Amino acid sequence: MSASEKRATWSLASIYALRMLGLFLIMPVLSLFAEQLEGSTPFLMGLSISIYGLTQVVLQIPFGILSDRYGRKQIIIIGLILFFIGSVVAALSTTIYGVLIGRAIQGSGAIAATIMALVADLTQEVHRTKAMALIGASIGVSFGVAITAGPVIAGLIGVHGLFWMVAVLTLLAILVVIYIVPNPANYKSHSDTQLIPSKFSSIIKDAELLRLNYGIFVLHLMLTASFVVIPLAMRDAHLLPDKHWLVYLPVFVTSMAAIIPFVILAEKKRKMKPVFIGAIAALVLADLGLAMTSGSLVGIIIFLWLFFCGFNLLEATLPSLISKTVPGDLKGTAMGVYSSCQFLGAGLGGAAGGWCYGQYGMWAVFILCAVAAFSWLLLSLSMKQPRYWANLMLYLNEMSAQEIDTFVTEVLKIVGVEEVTLRTDEAVAYLKVDNQCLQKDQLQALINQYINQ
Repeated sequence: MSASEKRATWSLASIYALRMLGLFLIMPVLSLFAEQLEGSTPFLMGLSISIYGLTQVVLQIPFGILSDRYGRKQIIIIGLILFFIGSVVAALSTTIYGVLIGRAIQGSGAIAATIMALVADLTQEVHRTKAMALIGASIGVSFGVAITAGPVIAGLIGVHGLFWMVAVLTLLAILVVIYIVPNPANYKSHSDTQLIPSKFSSIIKDAELLRLNYGIFVLHLMLTASFVVIPLAMRDAHLLPDKHWLVYLPVFVTSMAAIIPFVILAEKKRKMKPVFIGAIAALVLADLGLAMTSGSLVGIIIFLWLFFCGFNLLEATLPSLISKTVPGDLKGTAMGVYSSCQFLGAGLGGAAGGWCYGQYGMWAVFILCAVAAFSWLLLSLSMKQPRYWANLMLYLNEMSAQEIDTFVTEVLKIVGVEEVTLRTDEAVAYLKVDNQCLQKDQLQALINQYINQ
């Protein structure tokens, strides 16, 4: 990467991380805080945790379209201002309805797709995958830091103070956008990163993608539903809220370490399907265990650890499966639909968890999650074996139509090149390759002959 590309990648990753940190910091403490607010009910308490997901779903596509017209940085700043306003509204609120409004406004700053598009504007095609991977990793780090630090910070400055801290972090993110993120020379359409509404139908009709989208919907429904009651369960098991980090930190860190061999087994040893199904089964067992032992701190720790093992493994493998399944020129649209299903699951999960808790008690929330995971398990048993293909993108540097045809014909003869999709409007060729048998020297020779001439 060039210095400008590194600067763009790290600065945008920090913005994404700060924003997600602001959303996640509240998650492990909000149910404890919300039950004390005026007008609070279990349903509204759960909705306050997850309502940000519903506004994300509604506004994600419009924000992306507006960024094409008015500029990425401008739209990102507007989204961050909305996030700031929502944080202030929640910080000033003394009723559950004020917190609900604040959380909804936080979610309305739906800038995830716009940040990804700006990354694509500011990086060369050859470095784009690395840049996207760094941003993806920042989300996982933000979640781990947030669920650990949230209870500690709330214990020191209260939940109102936590919302004020999030507002300050958002102002810092705005300054990063203005003064550190480079200005792109121009805005382009990037099929590998941007959602293209006209391509929706081809994504929605794909049965394998539907299965994966249902999976991310269920996974985040379970996450937000669980965090309606897990903090309450630990409190009822006589662990003070400001000590909850003593559970979250070791559980999250050790679960991340535990999944590393399974990620290697899935990707390197090509055992993706059994690992994937095993992770879903772990979620079912974890929630059944939590339903039976929610009054025991030891039981909560054991089954929460199992839950995070399954959750972290699936959170890591689902985007990889999307990438392997979809054609290269539809990857951006597929990931846009995937993200919408993720936010929809998060939005409905808290509300459903809160309602179950109010109607039937804590155990019912875990049973709801177990049933949702079991439905996903049954659906996944019939999934096809994934194709272990990687994505490559080649910029066709002012090649004539005849040269492009010849180049594609020659590329398809190379062992390990499985599929080539041309996007002449972007002057790009998207390749699906099998890295284990790809003849890289031959491919590089063709690239040098036709592209790097």
